[in-house]
Amino acid sequence: MTRTDEAIIYTDGACLGNPGPGGCAAVVQIGSEQTEKAAGYRLTTNNRMEILAAIMGLKVLDGPKRVRLHSDSQYVVNAMRQGWARRWKRNGWKRNAREQALNPDLWEELLRLDDLHAIDWIWVRGHSGDDLNERCDRLSTRCARAHADAVDVAYEALHRRVSDANR
Repeated sequence: MTRTDEAIIYTDGACLGNPGPGGCAAVVQIGSEQTEKAAGYRLTTNNRMEILAAIMGLKVLDGPKRVRLHSDSQYVVNAMRQGWARRWKRNGWKRNAREQALNPDLWEELLRLDDLHAIDWIWVRGHSGDDLNERCDRLSTRCARAHADAVDVAYEALHRRVSDANR
């Protein structure tokens, strides 16, 4: 493998309230090149932002790569490393007999991207001095504060349906 066949990705999601305004960010390194991506949404959840950050980082890649993806979200890392997301999909997006798996729209996309690449899902402790994790944290938090008008369409549609059902 050449250095351009390998990528290092750091991701982070942030939410000001849960739900609330949220942001996600990814730093992608391929060889000596580094790319940063970030986005913010007016209403979302912390877990959606963590999943979307991983999707955002993987979408930077221009073809199959060997990837080391670092996240401080145990939810994302464990769902991918331990096969939870694939099991939820196989079971019709159910966690168990009584509970729906949340965020199937994002898990579906993340699983598709996972199938394209050889990904090593690595958990890193948040706010522990890891420079690239800290960079993603700053970017995602800044986006959560700055982009109060961008819409997380899937989340807001679900939120609306639940609110309407409770009236």
